[in-house]
Amino acid sequence: MMRWLSEWWRGGTAAVEPASMHDAARLAQLHGASFARGWGEGEFESMISERNTLVHRLRLGRKTIGFAVSRTGADEAEILSIAVDGAYRGRGLSRTLLMTHLGHLAGRGVRTIFLEVEENNQPARRLYAGCGFVVVGRRDRYYKQPDGEQLNALLMRRDLS
Repeated sequence: MMRWLSEWWRGGTAAVEPASMHDAARLAQLHGASFARGWGEGEFESMISERNTLVHRLRLGRKTIGFAVSRTGADEAEILSIAVDGAYRGRGLSRTLLMTHLGHLAGRGVRTIFLEVEENNQPARRLYAGCGFVVVGRRDRYYKQPDGEQLNALLMRRDLS
């Protein structure tokens, strides 16, 4: 009973679901609030419609508060982007989103997953390491900031079995 009350008080139970065209505007809004160069609604519509792209939304109650996007090829996938609304970070929801997304990738026959993360993004690095990703490379000056600063990216990998 207490768990139900606490979930209700926080806004509902978290659910990870396939995104639809109706979600594109909200996903673009979330991406723009989370990254220096946001993706537009049209970019999300294209990704949602592609067969080799998997897009999930994270819903809390009726509100979409996050997403994960991956592109697959053969038995590999690359996580292109993952974000959770800043007001809902620090609650373990990113882990729920990522692990559910990885499970769906495994269900599609994906065996190896890659991603890039900005070297100084400690919360994201902790999330990925906690979900089994390891650093396998580095790309110098990969991310360009609006002020012109260029930040390094770490290439991370996780094998699914």
